[in-house]
Amino acid sequence: MQLIFSICSWGAWSPQYQLASDWQNWQETGSDHDSDLPGAPKLAQVPAMQRRRYSALTKMQLEAAFQCDAPQQCRTIFSSRHGELNRTLGLLDNVVNQEALSPTAFSQSVHNTASGIYSILKGNRASSTSIAAGSETLYQALVEAYAQLHEDPTPLLLVFGDEPVPQVYSQFTDEPELPLSMAFVLTLATPEPGQPQLTIGNITSADDVSYGEILHSLATNQPLSGTLSKHHWQLNFG
Repeated sequence: MQLIFSICSWGAWSPQYQLASDWQNWQETGSDHDSDLPGAPKLAQVPAMQRRRYSALTKMQLEAAFQCDAPQQCRTIFSSRHGELNRTLGLLDNVVNQEALSPTAFSQSVHNTASGIYSILKGNRASSTSIAAGSETLYQALVEAYAQLHEDPTPLLLVFGDEPVPQVYSQFTDEPELPLSMAFVLTLATPEPGQPQLTIGNITSADDVSYGEILHSLATNQPLSGTLSKHHWQLNFG
């Protein structure tokens, strides 16, 4: 199966590269874990009394989504491998220590937290889907997007984000690019001149590519071809 999308707009956030333009200077050896870097975006679009309740992951996903400037009534797909794992582990620690659970923390520990908050903030009543599929999460979210766009060709918003897992789980996974969030407004239409086109197909012998390389390609309008999540990814610019 081959997936082909036109990327109408995109956004991304990491501690070191906080705006789309910052990804022009992406380097594979960047010091993303510098202690002086922010742990989450400021999210200035949201009143302080609201955003202080959000987890770092929710803030990251919202920031990437806001950068896309998607239509207000836009279908959304929010995807995350680990979801609100850090918040859930904190609640479990509370249970073990026989401490009271925070109602806010409990209500925002579900996997679709960012999806629900985004719909409230934007007044978006369109359908929303939450995806978790292990290391294939971003790819499976794109499969979902492809299916939805075949049913309804109007643009949709896809958001992907994850944080490093808590230390207790670190031996089970290796994800050096996290924390990271990215978002795309996608269609199946023929791309406008200069608009990015993303093609995902069967695996080839091409070199591996990373999330950072994909975002760097988008920021610099440079074509990209390589293997990610056991599939071949290609970016071209019309």
